[in-house]
Amino acid sequence: MGDFPNKETQFSEGNQPDGRGRPKGTRNRSTIVKEWLKANEATKNPITGNKEDLSQEDIMTLALINKARKGDVSAYKALMDSCYGLAKQTLDNTSSDGTMSPKSRIEFVDTKAKDDED
Repeated sequence: MGDFPNKETQFSEGNQPDGRGRPKGTRNRSTIVKEWLKANEATKNPITGNKEDLSQEDIMTLALINKARKGDVSAYKALMDSCYGLAKQTLDNTSSDGTMSPKSRIEFVDTKAKDDED
């Protein structure tokens, strides 16, 4: 098997990986996005029509509400999922007579072994 670690595949001197990792103070992408979503802007509220100081998150949510009010089904679904969570999906595995149906069974057949016997 040889020696471990293999000296041939190790990093050579002067070509070492940077073991310091992420520099301190570097912000995660989600932190940056959250900060931008909190940034306020004086804009017209599309629902009330009044000029208000709204966060970017508020502006996007109000735009989605406005689209849903105009009949956009995907906007409505996104709002409902965001507010109430995704609908639970169930699987009905009862047969027409009310009994539980048997689970499916998958069998694997080794065709190579059969050919080798011939």
